[in-house]
Amino acid sequence: MRETIRAMSDASGCPSPEPPATGGGAIRPGRLGVGIISAGRVGAVLGSALRAVEHQVVGVHAVSQASRERAEMLLPGVPVLEVEQIVERAELVLLTVPDDALGPLVQGLADLRRWQPGQLVVHTSGAHGVAILEPARQCGAIPLAIHPAMTFSGWSTDIARLTGCPMAVTAPAAVLPIAQALAVELGGEPFVLEESARPAYHAALAHGANHLVTLVTQAVRALEAAGVPDGAAALRPLLAAALDGALHEGESSLTGPIARGDAGTITRHLAALEALEDASGDVLDDVTAAYRALARATTDRRESTGMLGAEQAGAIRRALEADEPGS
Repeated sequence: MRETIRAMSDASGCPSPEPPATGGGAIRPGRLGVGIISAGRVGAVLGSALRAVEHQVVGVHAVSQASRERAEMLLPGVPVLEVEQIVERAELVLLTVPDDALGPLVQGLADLRRWQPGQLVVHTSGAHGVAILEPARQCGAIPLAIHPAMTFSGWSTDIARLTGCPMAVTAPAAVLPIAQALAVELGGEPFVLEESARPAYHAALAHGANHLVTLVTQAVRALEAAGVPDGAAALRPLLAAALDGALHEGESSLTGPIARGDAGTITRHLAALEALEDASGDVLDDVTAAYRALARATTDRRESTGMLGAEQAGAIRRALEADEPGS
């Protein structure tokens, strides 16, 4: 890896990074001294994955008790350091902070002149490319953006899930091979993503994964309010089949009342949902609202692709609008 970085650094006009002052233990040739900022669910896991391929993690930043415990579990023996100490010691600085904290952190370290010429600065934000690392680049650092398309739990099981994980990489052309090589060392399958495409890319992932969590937990709550003792167990086979169908067959895999144009069933669904109460006696207004919104989106899409006739689509829309709050 160090040989690749030296070649790419020469091509980009940046000096090659020098080995970090680690306080002992030589790094095997080709390996890097890695600093992790910070030990959240992503940082600790990626640090552990890099350590598994014999990079040396020279320091980790961990503020909360949960982060410290995660660092101790996944990065045993790695010193917990302040941010400036990590940047001073590391050849590769891995920034795994929240999106909104990334820009101020990079700019703040640039203002303090802490970034080093030839130092790799890698962030894992899906929504940002390398433009947000410009202050570090102006100090001579090499900016890279690597985003694993995976959700992280912060446990060691995540490391195995990195194998074959698609990873979006964005970097200046001269140093793009460095980002690709790092993604491969993490176990991933890198693909190049243009800077301008990253916000839409990240929005698509968030829409699919984050909103799926909301949808599934709403369905579990509705089942349990209806008297099903283990809603998750009841949903599991259906959801597994639906996800597999959506990923392999796309929209043609849709089943249910909208696919059939069954407005009467939708009317009965809404009436049943509006009557449900949870264990605290609260009605499930958010579930009903989400049902209506997603049913409208599904109806619009089915009609626009010719899978649903105009008459059937109109009947479904009228069912969805009936007795709707504010109508």
